[in-house]
Amino acid sequence: MNKEDFNKLSENSQKEKLEKNVEKYNEYIIELSQNPKNWGIPSKDEFSVSQSYTGPCGDTMKIFLKINAKKIEKAQFISDGCRACIASASQTTLLIEGHSLDYAKTLKPEDIDSALGGLPEDHKHCTELAVRTLRRTIDKYESQQVN
Repeated sequence: MNKEDFNKLSENSQKEKLEKNVEKYNEYIIELSQNPKNWGIPSKDEFSVSQSYTGPCGDTMKIFLKINAKKIEKAQFISDGCRACIASASQTTLLIEGHSLDYAKTLKPEDIDSALGGLPEDHKHCTELAVRTLRRTIDKYESQQVN
């Protein structure tokens, strides 16, 4: 096989893999992963607390919360994770903004999955990563308020 044929085969294989990957997700998940809501690192005065967490899959997520009177005024995130991880984090921030810390603490992975319209089985752990990161962020905030 010459170099040109190999490159063409490789390119076609990559396109096929990407198409199969995209087929796993609904349009909403694709949109959130390509254009995530609340993505980015806010300036230091724009958040009260931040915390990162690395899941068993190796993806890392960091959540930033601006909290006032036990209410989440703003939530942002960054992640080095896959499409499902980014969509899960983005959906989490959308679900908690404007709500109390108590409400945010009750959020379950199933709530995020439902709001996303259902992740493929092999990516449901991404919602668990979002919830664990959120809970660690809230725990950090609450421990800072005690001290």
